[in-house]
Parts: sequence; C-alpha cells; structure tokens
Amino acid sequence: MAESTLSGRHVDAIPRPRSPYAAGHRTAVDLELVVPAFNEAGRLPATLDALTAFLRRQSWRSRVVVVDNGSTDGTATAVAGHPDVVVIGCARPGKGAAVRRGLAGSTARFVGFVDADLSTPVQTLTRAVSELEAGAAAAIGSRHAPGAELVHPQSLGRRAGGAVFRMLARKLVPEVHDTQCGFKVFERVAVQRALDRCQVSGFAFDVELLLQIRRAGGRIAEVAVAWTDDERSTFRPLHDGRAAFVDLLRLYRAVHR
Repeated sequence: MAESTLSGRHVDAIPRPRSPYAAGHRTAVDLELVVPAFNEAGRLPATLDALTAFLRRQSWRSRVVVVDNGSTDGTATAVAGHPDVVVIGCARPGKGAAVRRGLAGSTARFVGFVDADLSTPVQTLTRAVSELEAGAAAAIGSRHAPGAELVHPQSLGRRAGGAVFRMLARKLVPEVHDTQCGFKVFERVAVQRALDRCQVSGFAFDVELLLQIRRAGGRIAEVAVAWTDDERSTFRPLHDGRAAFVDLLRLYRAVHR
C-alpha cells in the first residue's frame, strides 16, 4: 500500500479483524489510535462508534486498535466485529503495558491513545494533529491548561489526590499542567524511542513517557480540552492511586541517579 500524507483525501478501508484478536501486520496509515481496555465490554462499543465515525470524515487514513488488557467480561469479543477496529491482546497487567503494546507495534506517521470512556471529545484530534504537523513530538489533552473546561468534574477525593500528583509530576515535566489526561497523540518515531527507555507499567506511565520525550528534545504541546468525568471509571483511587504515587517516587529516584 502506498503511503499517503495527511493532506490526502483517501480514508483507509480497514479489514474486519478475526475474532477475538487480529493477526498479522498492521498496514501503514497516517494516524493510529490505541484504546487500552480492561473489562470495557459495556461502554467500549459506543466509544468506538464515535471514534470511527469521526475518523471517517477526516482527510487522513486511520485505524483504531483496542488492546484488551486481560479482560474477563468478553471485551475482545464485544468489539472484534467492528469493521474499522483491530483488536489485540496484552497479557501484562497495567494501563502502561497495554498502551506500550499498542504504540510499539504501530507503523503510522502519528500514533496515540485515548481512554475507553472517551471523556475528552474526539474533536480534540483536529487540534492535536495540527500541533504534530507543526513539529511537536507529543500533543496531549489537558484538563488544567489555560482554556480547559471541566464539564463534569471528578469527586472531591479524586480531585485532591490529582492535585498532589500534578504538583509532584510537574517537578519532572515542568511545562506540562496535566500528565494524566487520557488523550495523547505522538510522532511515532519519537514516542517509540521514548518507549525503549520507559520502565513504568501503571498509571504513572504517562509521566515517564513525557519525561523521556522531553529529555530527547521533543516539544510537548498541551491542548486544552472540555473534559467530562465518567463515574464508571475502572480507576480505583486507593489501590491504583497508591501504586501511581509509588511509581512516581521511583521515577524521582531514577532521575536523581
């Protein structure tokens, strides 16, 4: 298949994957979006409908890749028949591991990931791709950059924990207001090189990935978003929050060494 640029008008027709997981080579496209999923059979189909409907209207060739992160609710089977989606598996637990699995296997010019709840409007992709075309290595959604809006905020407890986490994370990536928004798109070569130096697999994965991109001299562009919290989030504040802080402390030690 001949490579196209984002200025072209052709939208790739993605073959229907075999159930439950796709096999073989993921052909080159302009933009590939990874959706890490753990027990998301209920809400993922609607997210994929919104993503693929938006992407079909754009000028770039695109693909959506769902990474089933050890689900037990039939997530892979629930979405495997979608005509514009590839489904792959990831046996290693953790959001970071699932995202890494999806990003590392891409051959697209730009590759990114979005959360299964699509709390960030899919239209944010337009601005994110523009930043990448202008030379950014990463274009990331931000709930705390100037101009951002919290349409439906998180609970008070999660907001308090998030504020502490942001304060600590900004010591590692000072120019970034929000490392944890689940909407990030990258120039593929830059992010795959950064992945080679990443060790974290949990919810602090985003911090290390942005840190490595910044260390390599890549520009990180924050895109202010209108964000809506989904109360059905699989994030567990006590268990996952504690693990994220532990990973953050490990990053501090690694940086200081």
